Amino acid sequence: MPSPTIFTGLIVGAVLGFLLQRGRFCITGAFRDLWVSRSWRWFTAFLLAIAVQALGVAVLTGAGYITPEIPRLSVIATALGSFLFGAGIVLAGGCATGTYYRAGEGLVGSWFALVAYATTAAASKTGLLSGVTARVKGLWVTDLTTIPATIGVPDGVGVVILAGVTGVVVHRFVVLGRSRPAQVQLTAQRTGLAHLLLEKQWNPLVTGLLVGIVAVVAWPTSWASGRPDGLGITTPSSNLVGLIITGDTKRLDWGVLLVLGILLGSYIAAKASGEFRVRVPSAQVIQRSIIGGALMGIGAVWAGGCSIGNALVQTSLLSWQGWTALVFQILGVGASAWFLLIRPRQRRRAERTAAHIPTTA
Repeated sequence: MPSPTIFTGLIVGAVLGFLLQRGRFCITGAFRDLWVSRSWRWFTAFLLAIAVQALGVAVLTGAGYITPEIPRLSVIATALGSFLFGAGIVLAGGCATGTYYRAGEGLVGSWFALVAYATTAAASKTGLLSGVTARVKGLWVTDLTTIPATIGVPDGVGVVILAGVTGVVVHRFVVLGRSRPAQVQLTAQRTGLAHLLLEKQWNPLVTGLLVGIVAVVAWPTSWASGRPDGLGITTPSSNLVGLIITGDTKRLDWGVLLVLGILLGSYIAAKASGEFRVRVPSAQVIQRSIIGGALMGIGAVWAGGCSIGNALVQTSLLSWQGWTALVFQILGVGASAWFLLIRPRQRRRAERTAAHIPTTA
């Protein structure tokens, strides 16, 4: 019988889903903007979430509430898996959490991506593709764990440096006024807290701060349930598939309720703000969503984490796996964005230019 404490996962997930949906906190967009529009606005918010979590985890670890386990860096698996994941999230139109919260808003393309992601993750972890996963993860395994340990400084020094660098970047964007929200202001129909939560545009930096706080809260609540980890999406998604198919209640844990909570929270946010709509995309978009979801599932399992488990959580632990994954996820996003967005845009621009060049006799 599962411990009642696992239901805190549902609460944490619902809060996170609400924040993601209302704040439009999209990691795919944060990475894609670096390449497409050269904007660091959302990536700065993402760095803020990492730094807040790093500070919180340092405090929790120092107080003895948690003892996070740092994985050894498997170079090929982390780099290749993260690159595939990065390419996949552009095709799917959202990362792991982005796919969940967009599914909760009614985006049918995200439903297909989510099924493909969870199914291939399960197949790669414990199913048909687990043998391939084991071989890939066995290539070039190092003894590298955390970056501070490698260079011979205490973890606390690394956290202070991360917080300091993030503070400088955040200050730069605040001073330059680049932390403005990216979404259109909804017509004010409410007042007070309801207007603030459901209508007013959310500042990206405030959203990043709140996501970081939720990530910190996830650690002690997850550990109290018997799951010694923080936020995570890929393994819980795999366990959810296993639970549905096999009926094995041992797979029902804090993480499974977390991802279900993200769906619930994003649905509540979208419904309450009037943004929920069932939107059916074209057949081409659905095909891309399925392919992207499959790349996400396989890539995340190979890399040992997704945009949350690696790029948000492991980076806050200052692990080599987390920061290596972050770099290669961004590179994967860049490669996919080049073929799907940047190159077609350049081609259309060239065609328009050519069409306006007068011909000479």
